Amino acid sequence: MPDPDHKEIYARHAERYEQLVSREDYQGNLLPALERIRPLAGMDVVELGVGTGRLTCMLAPVARTLCALDASRPMLEVAVARLEKSGLRNWHVAVADHRSLPLAGRVADVVLAGWSLCYLVAWEEGSWPDQVGRALAEMKRVLRPGGTIVLLETLGTGHETPHPPDALVPYYAFLEGQGFSSTWVRTDYAFASLAEAALLTRFFFGQALAGQVVDRKWIVLPECTGIWWLDL
Repeated sequence: MPDPDHKEIYARHAERYEQLVSREDYQGNLLPALERIRPLAGMDVVELGVGTGRLTCMLAPVARTLCALDASRPMLEVAVARLEKSGLRNWHVAVADHRSLPLAGRVADVVLAGWSLCYLVAWEEGSWPDQVGRALAEMKRVLRPGGTIVLLETLGTGHETPHPPDALVPYYAFLEGQGFSSTWVRTDYAFASLAEAALLTRFFFGQALAGQVVDRKWIVLPECTGIWWLDL
C-alpha cells in the first residue's frame, strides 16, 4: 500500500483530516506550552498553515486579533466553520503561501506556523533551505520589533520521547543555526476505539504505523511535538 499523499489529503479530504487532528493533544498541553514561551493575551497573532483550525480555535479566544492563513482553501473552509461556531469576531482568514504573505509589514506580535514548514522540506527537495529561509524572512517582515516566531513540528508519532523523523533532522538543525530555541511537549492522540485509531492513523500516517497501533492496541497514540521560537 503506498504512503498517504498529503497534497491529496489537504486538497480533497479536509473533513477526514479534521477527524484525526481533533483527537490530538487530548490532555491540553499545547496552549500552556505556547503561553510559557510568549503570553498570547492581547497579542495580534498571524498563524500560517492553519489547516482545519487545530491551533486556531485555541488561539482565537486568547489573542486580540488572529489572521489565519493556509494554502488550501478546503482546509480553511473547515477552519472557518469551526471559528464561526465560536461566536468570536476577532479573526479573518485568507489563502496564502508561507513565502508570500498578503500582509503589510509590522502588523503582528506573534507569527506561528504549525506542522507546515516541514512540507517545504519534503516537497522542495534540494532547495528547501532557500525556501524555508524565504518563509522565515516573510515572518520577520510582518512582525513588530520585539515579536516572536513560533514553529511547531513533529518529533515522533508513536514515540513517548522525542524521535525526530530522519528526513526532518537537517531542517531542525537549520533552525538551531538560525538562532531558534526549542522545547517539546507530548500531544498524544486519544481515539474513541481501536478501530477508529487504526482507520485514522492509516489515513494520514500509513499502514506501518497503523499496524503498530493494532498490534499494541493503542487507543492513545503517543505523539511528541517540538516547539521552536525566535524572539526578534
